[in-house]
Amino acid sequence: MSVRLTFVGSGDAFAGGGRFNTCLHLEADGTEPLLLDCGASSLIALKRLSIDPASIGHVALTHLHGDHFGGLPWLILDGQFASRTKPLEILGPPKTRERFDQLLDVLYPGAREAERAFPTIVSEYTERPQTFGPARITAYPVIHTPQTMPHGLRVEYAGKVIAYSGDTEWTDTLIELSAKADLFVCECNFFDKKAPGHLDYETLAARRPQLECERLVITHMNQDVLARADELELEAATDGAVISV
Repeated sequence: MSVRLTFVGSGDAFAGGGRFNTCLHLEADGTEPLLLDCGASSLIALKRLSIDPASIGHVALTHLHGDHFGGLPWLILDGQFASRTKPLEILGPPKTRERFDQLLDVLYPGAREAERAFPTIVSEYTERPQTFGPARITAYPVIHTPQTMPHGLRVEYAGKVIAYSGDTEWTDTLIELSAKADLFVCECNFFDKKAPGHLDYETLAARRPQLECERLVITHMNQDVLARADELELEAATDGAVISV
């Protein structure tokens, strides 16, 4: 069965190149769709692509930075005012429930207590693979801002394996995370700058032989990477791009 991954948003935290924040949409015929991350601009990006937000029942998060989970309040409130009835389940790292409540309270005071026609269920990763709606997800701790509880995700979905780095600097964990995956979506924030918590293109290109994935696509690129697009030998994501796996 073919899995379609849509890059709803492929940008970094600061909208490099005018791109939307990180958000990946997985779908397959006969299988419920799944979102990986839901950055602050994701509701706008979903609607621009004519993806019905109410069709999304499950959102898995890599970490708790705004460009990766900050869109959840808008997803929920849009459902509330659009008479959504489909339950929404959110799965994330430790402290997801606490941070989600704080985010909703700050952005829309009173919204957390409002009655809605659909339940919102928030749960957190365990140390073992876990079933989450249409997928089986294994979360791997990676190296990024510690307070955001960063994880890479290995997602088994509709017979395919999609690995996703989240935000991280190089760690050998990425080798295990992406091993034998049909697709590895990997962040690549910088071109040659070495910065804590993020990968750069030069490092990733040099490490590519260690990654035994079928296909590698880079995302979360800043303006410097985008400006040097003609130098990239690794496949790069764009907003709205659809990949068949």
